[in-house]
Amino acid sequence: MAEKRNVSYVPLKQPIVFTVEGFIITRQQGYPLFVASLIVYAVMLLGNITVVTVIATDVKLHKPMYMMMCNLAACDLLGGTTVMAQLMSQFLTGNKTIGYVAAIVQVFCVHTYGSVVATILSAMAYDRYIAICQPLHYHAIMTTTRLVSLCFVAWLIPICLVMILLILTVGTPLCGTLIMHVYCSNSAILKLACIPTPINDIYGMCTIYSVTLGCFLVIAFSYVKILKACIIKQEKNSRSKAIQTCASHLTIYFLFEISGFTIFMTYSLQDISPNTRKFCSILLFIVPPTVNPIIYGIAMKDIRTRIVNLFKSNISSK
Repeated sequence: MAEKRNVSYVPLKQPIVFTVEGFIITRQQGYPLFVASLIVYAVMLLGNITVVTVIATDVKLHKPMYMMMCNLAACDLLGGTTVMAQLMSQFLTGNKTIGYVAAIVQVFCVHTYGSVVATILSAMAYDRYIAICQPLHYHAIMTTTRLVSLCFVAWLIPICLVMILLILTVGTPLCGTLIMHVYCSNSAILKLACIPTPINDIYGMCTIYSVTLGCFLVIAFSYVKILKACIIKQEKNSRSKAIQTCASHLTIYFLFEISGFTIFMTYSLQDISPNTRKFCSILLFIVPPTVNPIIYGIAMKDIRTRIVNLFKSNISSK
């Protein structure tokens, strides 16, 4: 909830330049942190760009499951870049200022990332449900049109919800410029409001719970059906293949949810240092985008084979 402020305060006039508090460190400590962040970001970029490139360039991988993975990798690039780019700049230069428009863009990207990952994972769970529980009708159900529609809706719904959130936020008068966070979020900006913002708060909470609960129900329904199908299947090979196919998806989902839950836990505990709390708040934008491509490479034989062949061909050509 955004804190209530005295309505007698004079709202700030445009152009507004925010100062992001960020991590409380010295300039000397910023350089090694920049190097560490750069390494993590490079691994994130390499992994996700490789996944997108392999799937996009190989016609044999133009299947629903892999195309959804491609969308997830693109979303991971959006979320990771949005936070890591500004974080590395803070570590290297010590400059923690950000313009109003840039702050709003970052808010849009941050919240879109969190929502789109959830909706794409729901679409992936539905795809696995159809593939395992209705294998004979899979190609008739998961047509190219259905696949495009699922991916389009997975992006459209979160973008529309976040746009409404930003419309409410942009019209709010602000009386401060210090954002007590590592990056710009909607709640962090609303804490600077001159007036109470009940509509923004209620809409924001309803959006978070609706997306989280809705996606959880879709995933839970899909995997309950999948579990029943695996128990009924008599063929050991079919059962093990179905479990192996779903393991990577569930791992990615739980990794994402645990990273998100960590944010709420750290902000509800009072005995945590500010730097620790802020570090936990960026795990959602570091851990899933960095680890997801590794999970794809280990669990998905087709992707692993294509990546190995890609590197072999590049080495042989040189």
